Amino acid sequence: MIDLTDDIPATARSVGIFGGTFDPVHMGHLLLAEYARDEMRLDIILFLPAYIPPHKRDGRAISAAGCRLEMLRLATESNPGFAVSAHEIECEGVSYTVDTLQRMREAWPQVKLTMLIGGDSARDFRSWRQPEQIARLARIGVWERPDIPLPPELLPGVGYHRIDSPLIEISSTEIRESAREGRSIRYRTPDPVIQYINQHGLYR
Repeated sequence: MIDLTDDIPATARSVGIFGGTFDPVHMGHLLLAEYARDEMRLDIILFLPAYIPPHKRDGRAISAAGCRLEMLRLATESNPGFAVSAHEIECEGVSYTVDTLQRMREAWPQVKLTMLIGGDSARDFRSWRQPEQIARLARIGVWERPDIPLPPELLPGVGYHRIDSPLIEISSTEIRESAREGRSIRYRTPDPVIQYINQHGLYR
């Protein structure tokens, strides 16, 4: 069993889980995480890069897991309210939320877990693997977007917390395309991440 001991501070009692591909992490991710941490009174936002996301097995090449992990660490290291977990990367294979949450619940029985998702994920939540079990393992926080209507419930009898958040029109796809074309990506992702992308020739 992979050790989760060092993923969060021992003093943390409420943790927001923010999963994704993060290829690369950008300012929108960081701002949404800070909004969620403040509004939901979370001790830590734990960024959880997936090894292989279930919804992105469409043939698009994803940057090496180690690169995505290191960019996240560079982007979050200045914020004591943020942490990064390599758990799903170390597990390898397709990363299913229900499996990860079950391991976290076993490792941190006293911690209140909150799964943080976007409006599109809330809309499609019924299609996730074992959504009922996910809702039992963690409460759900959803970032609202004016362009994505949210369902009244995730599942029958399963509500969620709406997180008021700014509309940030930055995407990882846009950053990859700009980097590939040699255009500036400044102010869309933190400077240490830009330096990493340039040093390793990512997205070229």
